[in-house]
Amino acid sequence: MRWRPSFELDLARVLAPLRRGASSPNLVRDAAGTWWYATNTPDGGSTLALHRHADGEIEAAAWGPGADRLLDGVPALLGADDDPRDFVAHHDVIAQARRGMPGLRLGSTGQVWDSLVLAILEQKVAGKEAIRSWKELCRWFGEPAPGPGPAGLRVPPSPEAVLSIVDWKWHRAGVDSTRRGTLIRAARVASGLERAAELRGVEGRTLLRKVQGIGVWTAAEVAQRAWGDPDAVSFGDYNIPSLVGHALVGTELDDRGMHAVLAPYAPQRQRAVRYLMAAGVSAPRRGPRIELRDYRAM
Repeated sequence: MRWRPSFELDLARVLAPLRRGASSPNLVRDAAGTWWYATNTPDGGSTLALHRHADGEIEAAAWGPGADRLLDGVPALLGADDDPRDFVAHHDVIAQARRGMPGLRLGSTGQVWDSLVLAILEQKVAGKEAIRSWKELCRWFGEPAPGPGPAGLRVPPSPEAVLSIVDWKWHRAGVDSTRRGTLIRAARVASGLERAAELRGVEGRTLLRKVQGIGVWTAAEVAQRAWGDPDAVSFGDYNIPSLVGHALVGTELDDRGMHAVLAPYAPQRQRAVRYLMAAGVSAPRRGPRIELRDYRAM
């Protein structure tokens, strides 16, 4: 199919939240500039390929049992359901970022599970540790992506696959008992959790948090990707309060301080954070870093 967005679109920046690391197993950009996205759908593991032509038109193709669903969801995935027109930048750095990135939209996958698995793996561990576990679980328990995609492209583990993982394999993947327990509880009710993407907003995040081990941070991370929630800030993050604080008020902030500074942006607080992150704004590296724990050695 071919689709021409009615707005300026920065394909790479819109898809960026779905990618973890340069060698992300489920989202790969090939040498020709085509983006390959492998994902679980209610119909089964499927693959979507997206290529942006010079005239701005998006060419999309899909494979697998959920191919039609993925093609129908291309506009939402690329931000067609997002409306940034009412957003007001209250700080110069955000206004500048917005002017420099008119093609940045908040995309929506319409699906909860894959984003939830990754968010749970990222709970309270260093990013490198979470990405390593994510890659290993995709390689061992995911499926080869349908279609002619790049070598190594994998559909992430399905809920059924997660429930099949025995203890020693969790250990080998570097996933501790706390995150393992949360993943298993989520997998048991995965089909019901997909309703969060229909409820959206606070209701959707509240539904996710009914699972023990899913808190404000995890629910926000899923909401940002599954339905492009413009107000779902990742409170509880190790880095974001510092980033927001140094960018907007020139000092370190905790969650309480970040809540106050971002208050004028409600109900689009996450959009403000997204502009800062996409612009590459960062805080000085002064405090202690999260300890990198290799659970396989324990």
